[in-house]
Amino acid sequence: MVRQHDESSRRRLSSRGSQRRGRGIRGSLLPLGVPGRRTRSERFDGLVIEAFSEIDRRWHDQLTKLDIAVDDVPRIRALDPDSVTWPPEVVAEGPVPLSRLVPAGMDRNGDPTRARVVLFRRPLELRAKHPDELTLLVHDVLVEQVATYLGLDPETIDPSLRDD
Repeated sequence: MVRQHDESSRRRLSSRGSQRRGRGIRGSLLPLGVPGRRTRSERFDGLVIEAFSEIDRRWHDQLTKLDIAVDDVPRIRALDPDSVTWPPEVVAEGPVPLSRLVPAGMDRNGDPTRARVVLFRRPLELRAKHPDELTLLVHDVLVEQVATYLGLDPETIDPSLRDD
């Protein structure tokens, strides 16, 4: 005799049964605060903070009105990638912007805004072949943007950039 089951009598498979018997995951695989648990975005943010802290140590008094921000991708594009020229406040590699200095001004509501450097995470990550290379690239881009903000040469911001 073949036993037929209707939809309501079919046993529902769920993780609750395995959880009840102690065979399921009891918590997250990695505890909070472990570097492996951080997302790529969180790791990049930490890298930016570390790179900026070196610059801020030397130039803190001049940078109190400058904010640092990270966007995943740029919202600005070159209309003609072959003959693109960017203004000095954009650091780019060809047609792809890596960061942008947004000057202080007014927003749409008429409220004052602070100057900020916006780093574009994905273009920077894609240009670095190794984590150490990304660290250097982020540092160099920040140096260039701070130099533009202060109206100085990048070598003044970071003397290690000078060719000896």
